[in-house]
Amino acid sequence: MSYSYRATCKFTLVSWAESLVADIDGAGTTAGDAYYPDRGVTRAEAGYSYGGDIRGTGALVYLIAYKAGAAPVLGLERFEGSIGVHEGSCVFRHVGSQDEGSVSARVEVVPGMGTGDLADLRGEAELSVAGHSEDGYELVLSYDFG
Repeated sequence: MSYSYRATCKFTLVSWAESLVADIDGAGTTAGDAYYPDRGVTRAEAGYSYGGDIRGTGALVYLIAYKAGAAPVLGLERFEGSIGVHEGSCVFRHVGSQDEGSVSARVEVVPGMGTGDLADLRGEAELSVAGHSEDGYELVLSYDFG
């Protein structure tokens, strides 16, 4: 799909809490207080901070299906702040996968979930994160209204 506008930003992870939903085989790894099944499902709550053309905060809930190879990831994020000069809130849907060192996802605006100037927002972005960065991760949202 073609969009009229692009917003470039950097986002940082400000919080992460992951918990077990289902452990298929009873085998996994413990790191700190978290348990990661070899095969199973976890639920993660994440907080993000955005700066640049997109400014604000995001509260995200992920479901992660751990298995050999890349683990499927599904998430919904409530964003509050501004995109360009437009202020309000919206919901992003994340569909992707992760492995030990990277995450890739398609991020789409969920229609009908916006408020304020973002009420009629529609758009999408491709997310690719490899490794850890203290400076944040780039995201480019292509978008329109209406």
